[in-house]
Amino acid sequence: MNEGDTDRRIVDGRFELESRLGGGGMGTVWRARDLLLHRHVAVKEVRPPDVDLAEYDPGAAEMLRQRVLREARALARVEHPNVVTIHHIVDGGEGTYPWLVMELVQGGSLADRLERGPMTPAEAARLGSGVLDALNAAHAAGVQHRDVKPANVLLRTDGRPVLTDFGIAAIRDATALTATGSIIGTPDYMAPERVSGHSGGPAADLWSLAMMLYVAVEGHHPLRRGTTLATLAAVLQEEVPPPVRAGSLTPVLSCVLVRDPEARPDAGTVSRMLAVAAAQPEIRGPETTSYPLAPPAPVVLPPTGDMQVVPRRGRPGVAVASSVVGVLLIGTLAWKVLPGGNSDNKGDGVGSLGTGQTQQSTPTATPSNSASAKTTDLLTPNGIRTAIKAIQQESGRDTFGNLSIYPQYVLADVMVNGSKTKYDSYTYRVGGGVEKDITKGTLMDGFEPMDLGEFDWDAVPALLTRAGKVLKVKNPTSRYLLVEGPWKTFDDPADMSVYLSDEYGAGGHLEATPQGKVTKTYAADQ
Repeated sequence: MNEGDTDRRIVDGRFELESRLGGGGMGTVWRARDLLLHRHVAVKEVRPPDVDLAEYDPGAAEMLRQRVLREARALARVEHPNVVTIHHIVDGGEGTYPWLVMELVQGGSLADRLERGPMTPAEAARLGSGVLDALNAAHAAGVQHRDVKPANVLLRTDGRPVLTDFGIAAIRDATALTATGSIIGTPDYMAPERVSGHSGGPAADLWSLAMMLYVAVEGHHPLRRGTTLATLAAVLQEEVPPPVRAGSLTPVLSCVLVRDPEARPDAGTVSRMLAVAAAQPEIRGPETTSYPLAPPAPVVLPPTGDMQVVPRRGRPGVAVASSVVGVLLIGTLAWKVLPGGNSDNKGDGVGSLGTGQTQQSTPTATPSNSASAKTTDLLTPNGIRTAIKAIQQESGRDTFGNLSIYPQYVLADVMVNGSKTKYDSYTYRVGGGVEKDITKGTLMDGFEPMDLGEFDWDAVPALLTRAGKVLKVKNPTSRYLLVEGPWKTFDDPADMSVYLSDEYGAGGHLEATPQGKVTKTYAADQ
């Protein structure tokens, strides 16, 4: 701060501090005006909790300064919409601490949002996907966050998350203890390996992300105790209690919140699990306070050799704990909650779930379109064609990235004209027509768009019948069809897969060519 500017409080002759936005043990964040570019910014005054550190240990103080500068510069190379942008670093040289000038995110923090009540699982999963994207971008640049928590996730006015406070996290890791032996900051979201003194890696950031999502849906922290030492002991020694309100997020939390970092799934697997959880319709309960968003089309989890429940296309060497079987509860929830979710259209040749039990159709409102009016079950040849035609007409496009077909709705990634990677997401519902979702994205590496004209939808009833016989799901309550394009990375052609699961999440699936020839079968565990 310039001498003589105590009234206006101008930093570096350029940034006029206007109001305090927040702060903690590592510094203060200010709302400021850039007098040169005439825009508002956030200015972070970085200071360690021990203000006398530079006096009794100048070497440690200088190490902190250098580490903040190094990691702030690395972060400045990360260009990602979910990572706060660093505009400028004010460095006064040896004996001082840096000021970081960043973009101003105006929607408050996730901590502010959670004060109004917990999130639904789908809402939290969408937020988690954005934060994970930010972590992946930072990890690729060699920067670990080390302090993922609700206060460090800012929200844009449209609800998109922005991860911040990388510089402060760098200081936290450099000096875990002050001269008096006190821990810098709260240990609530620290991974066990970091609490025990190890620096940890990307898996530690995944723990923190999962713990944040646990708090977001459950409304409380499972390991927070009355004192810092008691919380540290709980993180190190106690198992995380199973969540009760996490719904479709339960598999993610169960897999990641384990003490052994080697047992946690990698970021790619977590990303796909979050995408599946985010695709679920919002389920309102008396205890839930949330702000609904349109569900994005799911990115489906590829299976590995040890993952019989995770839908198709695995990368070698990836293994996930058996608790991932809970992923299949997603289909169960959609099946049981949506109107007419247990319905089958006998007229289309699929009158049962493959176990001899016939379900009764539930009447639903239908649009005026005559083809739609005849379709109450989309998981039939006529239903699939009706949904595809409606989506093509609404979007004006005919090339798809993914297609997920449930009895009462269809989720589609429709490719942007002229692009082989970018897509917009659409949802078609029985009686509701087509809606364009807020979700946009790009296909996973190696995947290619597909022309749905090559698929024989008349083969679907036989596939459903065969699935009922060979997948060993005794009383299936969920079924859906996943249609995917070629995956060139592993020379996998386009295919379609039928999934069945029961009310406990146990399930299996079979894969088939676009013409309906079965190529792989993954039966349910008995």
